[in-house]
Amino acid sequence: MNNIGRNYFDINYMDTLSAGDSPLHRLDPRAKLITTLLFIVTVVSFDKYTLSAFLPFFLYPAALITSGKIPARYIINKVLLVCPFAILIGIFNPIIDTQILFHIGNMEVSDGWVSFFSIIIKSLLTVSAALILISLTGFNAVCEALIKLGIPRPFVIQLLFFYRYLFVLTDEAQRMDRARALRSFNTSSMKLYTFSSFIGHLLLRTLDRAERIYLAMCSRGFNGHIHMTKTIKNTWKEFSFVAVWVSLFLLFRLYNIPVLLGDLVTGVVK
Repeated sequence: MNNIGRNYFDINYMDTLSAGDSPLHRLDPRAKLITTLLFIVTVVSFDKYTLSAFLPFFLYPAALITSGKIPARYIINKVLLVCPFAILIGIFNPIIDTQILFHIGNMEVSDGWVSFFSIIIKSLLTVSAALILISLTGFNAVCEALIKLGIPRPFVIQLLFFYRYLFVLTDEAQRMDRARALRSFNTSSMKLYTFSSFIGHLLLRTLDRAERIYLAMCSRGFNGHIHMTKTIKNTWKEFSFVAVWVSLFLLFRLYNIPVLLGDLVTGVVK
């Protein structure tokens, strides 16, 4: 199977993971969504020269991956796909911000390098939290949780369609790429003219198929409501989950735990 086909099933794997039966899978999607949003807001709230304070925040994705029995390698591979974008955002920081912040032996470390690595760590934490949320909950359940939390329904429906039509786009691209390979003796390279024509026809085919899918949904009674197989309800487990993690986030945000531990160990050694 070609790369498009592999990527298609790779993306769809998150929906497969969301069908698990761990205690985290059974939690109300609103609890997981609120906790993830607060985690992202807390991580982003740090200034650009912060590094060590991020270390305790890796506890959240690590705990969810372990408790939810999510393949860590799958999440790591997906997170690494975002690294080039984070690098592109902060690559010029070491060039622009050259003030020396500290020394490691004889090596000088500038503010630009610190802010550069801070951007990368923030992107790794936030993206991993979002991927874990989808893997534990499913995109449909996340959209239903957004509606329950008061997000306008038209916005959520557009978000849901955008996610679902990505699979339509990928499926059509797979069909067209397979047809092209059969007619070109499986040649992997495409000329610029062929590629531009491929993209244009892909857009037209995707729009046409998406329209047929939408009409089929309407003929079966779709009215903008997301039907869920699992009942959404709040129990003491959801409140405990949110309360414990939010308390830890506030603790990690207010106190630099690695620095405090370092000072404690240094004081004991002295």
